[in-house]
Amino acid sequence: MRSWIKNRNILIGLIIISSLIIIAAFAPQVAPHDPTEVNSMVRLQPPSKEYPFGTDHMGRCILSRIVYGARISLLVGVAVISGSLFIGIVLGTISGYFGGLADDVIMRLVDGFLAIPSMFLALALAGTLGPGMVNLMIALIAVEWTSYARVVRGSILSVKEQDFVEATRGLGASDLYILVRHILPNIISPVIVIATLGIGYAILAAAGLSFLGFGVQPPTPEWGSMLDDGRLFMRKAPYIMVFPGLAIMITVLAFNFLGDGLRDEMDPRFRKEIPH
Repeated sequence: MRSWIKNRNILIGLIIISSLIIIAAFAPQVAPHDPTEVNSMVRLQPPSKEYPFGTDHMGRCILSRIVYGARISLLVGVAVISGSLFIGIVLGTISGYFGGLADDVIMRLVDGFLAIPSMFLALALAGTLGPGMVNLMIALIAVEWTSYARVVRGSILSVKEQDFVEATRGLGASDLYILVRHILPNIISPVIVIATLGIGYAILAAAGLSFLGFGVQPPTPEWGSMLDDGRLFMRKAPYIMVFPGLAIMITVLAFNFLGDGLRDEMDPRFRKEIPH
């Protein structure tokens, strides 16, 4: 824990992410206005004391929409990675531990998904399923689970032949006991690292799909759709796009900082000894 606290990347990432969680949790208290309130009398107003980030083309407070949009972005990011983790761990464990036909089928399926560019596949799935937050998450989960399955499979292949696993198997332990008590705890570190980095990618991908009209639909405040709203007013009112873009950038950077820091601390190749 002392090493984690001293790691600058982890500290910066945790501070930003914690702040975003607090803002999202207390959005009604933080937001100065109703994020969906339309007021044509104040449309396209530049940043001011009443509207710190200005207003959009419908007179809605941009700051309030960004605050409430943090809820959507964090929810989508965590939900997508949680679903991808579950599928990836289950299929990767079956593939790596049991092998045989199951391994061949699962790995060929993974290869098939990886043969298609991830964003193109997500666009195709989102377009087929239709717009909406749930469909957006399903499309991203279908794209993301493959990387976790490969990592889990590779880690299990290297761990299951270790002496302590063979000794446990020789004592008559069941496969479920060996997996839960010995194998999964020893492969969880790289999975946590890529999952942390994956949340940032999921948030970025969700914003991209929403920008293209396949994600969260108006009037629900979402950072990607806010970028799309400001696209036609880029020259006249650039702040409509600047502030949501900064929100996306800062959030993704925070998860990247956290993931890089966790990699440094949890991977023995990067770990540094703390002087006593």
